[in-house]
Amino acid sequence: MRRPIALITGANGEIGHGLLEHLKKMQNTDVVALDLNPIDEALRPLCFSWTTGDILDEELMGRLVSEYEIHAIYHLAALLSTRSEYTPEKAHNVNVNGTLRLIHMAQEQARWHGHPVRFLFPSSIAAYGLPSLAAKREAGRVKESEWNDPTTMYGVNKLACEHLGRYYTFHYRQLARTDERSGVDFRAIRFPGLISALTMPTGGTSDFAPEMIHAAARGEPYACFVAESARIPFMAMPDAVKALIHLAEAPAEQLSQRVYNIGAFAPSAGEIRDCVLSAFPQAQITFEPDPPRAKIIDTWPEDVDDSPARKDWGWSPDYDLDRAFNEYLVPTIRNYYEQQSHS
Repeated sequence: MRRPIALITGANGEIGHGLLEHLKKMQNTDVVALDLNPIDEALRPLCFSWTTGDILDEELMGRLVSEYEIHAIYHLAALLSTRSEYTPEKAHNVNVNGTLRLIHMAQEQARWHGHPVRFLFPSSIAAYGLPSLAAKREAGRVKESEWNDPTTMYGVNKLACEHLGRYYTFHYRQLARTDERSGVDFRAIRFPGLISALTMPTGGTSDFAPEMIHAAARGEPYACFVAESARIPFMAMPDAVKALIHLAEAPAEQLSQRVYNIGAFAPSAGEIRDCVLSAFPQAQITFEPDPPRAKIIDTWPEDVDDSPARKDWGWSPDYDLDRAFNEYLVPTIRNYYEQQSHS
C-alpha cells in the first residue's frame, strides 16, 4: 500500500513553514515537501519525506505518484511577479503548465484512491487590472469577479490557474460518454501583498513595504519605488498561513465559490512610511517612483471585498496595521538585526 500524504510544493517559503508545522502538529498528517532548494534542516523533522526538484520534472513527479497516495496538494511553488516580467515564457511554463500537471495529478490520484484531492492554490491581487488611477479610486473594495484584466504575466498566470481549477472541479471532461466526475477539490485565495518578519524581501512588486522596514532596521536610507499616495491591500504573513489552513479545512458544501479575496489592512505607501518612522525615528525614507513598477501597483485595487470568505469559512485577520507593526514586524525584525550585529 502506498502511504497517504499531503504534498507541499515550494515548501521552503514561509507559508510552507507554517503549513508544515500545522499539518504535523495539529492534524498529524504525513507531509512530503518539495522545493527547488533543499528543505531547511529545522523543517525536516516535520516532514515524512522531502525532496529537491522541479515541478516540471516528469520523472520526479512520476516517482512521487508511484511511492505515495496523495490526498491533498498545497501548490506554493511559482515564478514570482518581478522575475516573471523578465522571463514571461518561462513564467507561463512554470506557473501555468506546472500547475496544470499538478491538477491533473490530483485528478488521477482521486480516480485511483476514490477520494477527492483538495488542491490549495495561492493566487494574487495581481489577477486584477484597473485601467487608471481614477478607476482604481472609484472602484473601492473590489470583488473577485471585477476588473479581471491583469497587466503582468504573473497576474495572467494566476488568473489562468484559477480557471483551470474551476474547470477540473466542476466541468472536467463534460462531453465524455461515461459519467467521469472530477476528483479535484480546488480552492484558491487571492492574497494581497504579504509582509513577513522572518524572510527577506526579494524585489517583488509589492515588496516596498517590507523593504522600508528592513532598511530602517539596518540603518540604511531607502528610496521607495512607488508614489507616497500608492495604495494596495497588505497582510501579515501569519494571517496568510492561517487563511490557507482555514480554507483547506472548510467543508466543501459551505463554499459558494472557489476563489476568495482576503484582506487585512490597506495603507498608502506614505502611511507605511509613518509606521516605520514611529518605530525607527532616524529612518531616511524618500519616494522615487520607478515608473514601470509603480505603474503595475497602480493597476491593483486599493482594497478588496472579502465578504464571501468571511461568510463562507469565517475569515477574519488577527493583525490590523498597528498590531502587525507593533507586535509582529518591528520587534521580530529589530531583534534579528540586533542578533546579526552581535554575531
